[in-house]
Amino acid sequence: MVRKVVLASPRGFCAGVVRAIDIVELALQTYEGPLYVRKEIVHNPHVVEDLRRKGVIFVSELDEVPERQRVIFSAHGVSPEVWKRSQAKSHEVIDATCPLVTKVHMEARRFASKGYTIILIGHQGHDEVEGTMGEAPGQIVLLSSEEEVENLQVRDPEKVAFLTQTTLSINDTKAIVAALKERFPEIAGPPTDDICYATQNRQEAVRSLAGQTDLILVVGAKNSSNSNRLVEEAREKGTRAYLINDAGDIDPGWLEDGVEIVGVTSGASAPDRLVQDVVRYFVASGAEVEELMTREENVQFALPSSLRADL
Repeated sequence: MVRKVVLASPRGFCAGVVRAIDIVELALQTYEGPLYVRKEIVHNPHVVEDLRRKGVIFVSELDEVPERQRVIFSAHGVSPEVWKRSQAKSHEVIDATCPLVTKVHMEARRFASKGYTIILIGHQGHDEVEGTMGEAPGQIVLLSSEEEVENLQVRDPEKVAFLTQTTLSINDTKAIVAALKERFPEIAGPPTDDICYATQNRQEAVRSLAGQTDLILVVGAKNSSNSNRLVEEAREKGTRAYLINDAGDIDPGWLEDGVEIVGVTSGASAPDRLVQDVVRYFVASGAEVEELMTREENVQFALPSSLRADL
């Protein structure tokens, strides 16, 4: 029987997600007419459905947005080609790209302008990766594992740079970067770590949680990269862990075999109300709740200047 729930802190929304959702909410209040969002504003179905009920029109591609309409680009960023297509249709664009993702785009452009082959460490098909690769399609090579480094072919071994998707596992990325540095001793990298502060903080918190719990539940969407990494981090520490979209996904069978202390955390795009639903699930059976604080966060990002001007 579960007698205690330990909540990881920090968990849940990061500054980039808060900013992206605020942009959509404020745009709904500020502008008349339809409001389109390309892709999921953040990777969480609950957030998307809440905004859809308020009138937001989510589209997969810009072909679905009529000319001269207002469209918001998601927190994951887009390629220059997407910007061009939007400009060709005279869209009023509000860019909700996370500033930390924008930083990676700027680094890609800087290395590309100097003729480097850029190794992007990330996951095939992720929205952020597609946007970053679009900055220099002929010069960026995607890499997902340490094993791929050995067979990597580049134009000039002395002009190689690496960048990373912002939501990766810190430990996995370190191993890949170490392999790249061994293969290409002259490899250049970003001036600061590309993996975002929130990803690092949540991974640190879940590792601490793993040392004190019998089971960890990570609240987050299946397509949320940072949420999946939290599950991996917990399992690497030897603690059983499962990704759940909400409390309805909890399998009572997980709680058998002597599970007394359950750790709960959430990915950077999961609303905390979903976490509280999970907590209530256990409290209803008599569990007590405590919080494990590993680091405080107070990061905030400014709204886009065009939106600030119209408010």
